[in-house]
Amino acid sequence: MGRWILVAFLGVAFASVAGDRLVVTGGAQQLEGSAGGGLVPWALIAGYGTRDQVGGSAFVTRVRTNDFDLTAGGLAVGLFDRVELSLARQRFDAGAVVPGLVLRQDIVGAKWRVAGDALYDQDSPWPQVALGLQHKRNRDMAIPEALGAKRGSDTDLYAAFTKLWLAGFAGRNVLANLTVRSTRANQMGLLGFGGDKEDRRRLEAEGSVALMLGDRLAVGAEYRGKPDNLSALREDDFSDVFVAWFPNKRVAVTLAWTRLGSIAGLGGQEGAYLSVQLTD
Repeated sequence: MGRWILVAFLGVAFASVAGDRLVVTGGAQQLEGSAGGGLVPWALIAGYGTRDQVGGSAFVTRVRTNDFDLTAGGLAVGLFDRVELSLARQRFDAGAVVPGLVLRQDIVGAKWRVAGDALYDQDSPWPQVALGLQHKRNRDMAIPEALGAKRGSDTDLYAAFTKLWLAGFAGRNVLANLTVRSTRANQMGLLGFGGDKEDRRRLEAEGSVALMLGDRLAVGAEYRGKPDNLSALREDDFSDVFVAWFPNKRVAVTLAWTRLGSIAGLGGQEGAYLSVQLTD
């Protein structure tokens, strides 16, 4: 865990110009490093930088289910509230299936805001829109290949649509996001890409909704559709409910309960999700 904390502090140091956007408008970094919710990338750009500033964030996330542990960490830089670049690494402890088995994945992401402004376009019915990619490289392919995975690296493509309503419900701010992802990743890529059952890209829907209970506290839920490419292992969709606390612009803490379904043949995987993000 120590090296993830080091990555986080290096990320914040790299994003050295403080941003002027409102608290929460940078979201939280999701498991693959992009700004958004824990499971779903949003159209928002990482950090609090405006169109004249550079911002960024760094994160460490731990997910503990009935049988597995997933640790993720990385950083993202937002350039002038228009472009986002991100790096992340995931480490999945699958010792419950094969003693000593660890699966690791590196992810390089990019996002481009192409239209709209979730904060300032309050008079418009249209959301902020961003196009993004996440290039993933699995570093431990022996088990995924044995299960039928076709490749060890691939690129997810997505379009994200995010709308923020100020005082949208009972005087509280409301955020909604829809992301459409083109992917053939097995368990986000931790079990490789493509499979014996199916090896073509699929369009999967992902969504988030969040309600601000105050200036610094939000609650919400997420859903993430996923392909099912491997005959040997059924793959289920992901979902969570979360509470996010933003004590100040520099720190965000997210606590969630995740439902991940069947993983590596073991069903009913659910458990706690904790993420700490440092933002500039």
